[in-house]
Amino acid sequence: MLKAKDIMTREVITIKESGTIRELAALLLANNISGVPVVDEDGRVTGVVTESDLIFQNKKVHLPTAFALLDAFVFLERPGKMEQELKKMAGSKVSDICTRSPISVSQETELDELATLMAEKNIHTLPVMAEERLVGVIGKSDIIRTIAQGM
Repeated sequence: MLKAKDIMTREVITIKESGTIRELAALLLANNISGVPVVDEDGRVTGVVTESDLIFQNKKVHLPTAFALLDAFVFLERPGKMEQELKKMAGSKVSDICTRSPISVSQETELDELATLMAEKNIHTLPVMAEERLVGVIGKSDIIRTIAQGM
């Protein structure tokens, strides 16, 4: 069975938390990739940011579903969701829109587990870590390339 180390991209493109939304968009386009790990000033992975995060910024505002009951409003969504969405939509830095504490894998994670994680958790970019150090990244295109090559 193939493992993460067999299919990962070793030359990882990253972006700093302080990067702008415009810099992120340009980076993704220039490198024809759909997501990148986010790193702090010390190079530690602090998140992942994808095309979906950029697209999210341009969506319509979703008003929370509520109903009136005895002169009070009962919201059917968790408290703070709208505030969180508005912050993400108004973000100007990568740190404002990235997913924090991303799911990562080791070099020994098997292909079927990688595919399961990506499909079930709707993940586009998986950092590959070794001893808390970023050693690679797996995107959906890496899985598809592996399938196309018949491995």
